[in-house]
Amino acid sequence: RKVFGEAGTRLLVEECLTGREISVLALVDGQNAALLPAAQDHKRIGDGDQGPNTGGMGAYSPAPWETPDFRAAVLKNVFQPTLQELRARGITYRGVLYAGLMLTPSGPQVLEFNCRFGDPETQVILPRLRKDLIPALEACINGNLKDGMLEPVNEACACVVMAAGGYPGKYRRGDPIVGLDQAGDLPDTVVFQAGVKLDGGQPVTDGGRVLGVTALGATPEQAVRQAYRAAAMINFPGAYMRRDIGHQIQGM
Repeated sequence: RKVFGEAGTRLLVEECLTGREISVLALVDGQNAALLPAAQDHKRIGDGDQGPNTGGMGAYSPAPWETPDFRAAVLKNVFQPTLQELRARGITYRGVLYAGLMLTPSGPQVLEFNCRFGDPETQVILPRLRKDLIPALEACINGNLKDGMLEPVNEACACVVMAAGGYPGKYRRGDPIVGLDQAGDLPDTVVFQAGVKLDGGQPVTDGGRVLGVTALGATPEQAVRQAYRAAAMINFPGAYMRRDIGHQIQGM
């Protein structure tokens, strides 16, 4: 049916990877990589990871499988060889390198790389940094990045995406959003506005994934509950969110 246009005229058949998916982001200064806290995304539109893929319906950090040994293995087997190959090709890359990994029975396998922060992973990663991000970004530019610049706090963070009804298919725009201030006033809570614009001073929907309601908590379970508490205070016609963000967490 040519739904992808010219991009669909050539097919690449790959091995099907099965397992848990995890997002690991790193800052890179051209030579070295420093890992940010890992995050677990929720790509499917429906509860229980059912339905079509989306840009991400929520996330939490830390991920249950993020042990020190896991981080060391990912740095050694994924990021360092990638940087080595980039240098071999004459490429000095500085900035964010995003690795989407599948945790297969034979170990982590790379699904994709992105040269940017991820959404909604960034919403749960950056609030967990103990120090200001700017010096670390400047260190990427200057080539003196150190791992201690990205030390995470002990708290967990969770993000629940509120989407327009019909997303990821056809959805409406221009519906008024209420409750943003009340939700944002909750402690340890930030409401990131994505598909939003102002219409006469009134916030209205202007995209598929409208809001990223994000909260910190002493544990992942507490962070998820606080994010849903904040999301319950926000409303717009047709608002939709998954009700099981963090279902992989033991005890949720």
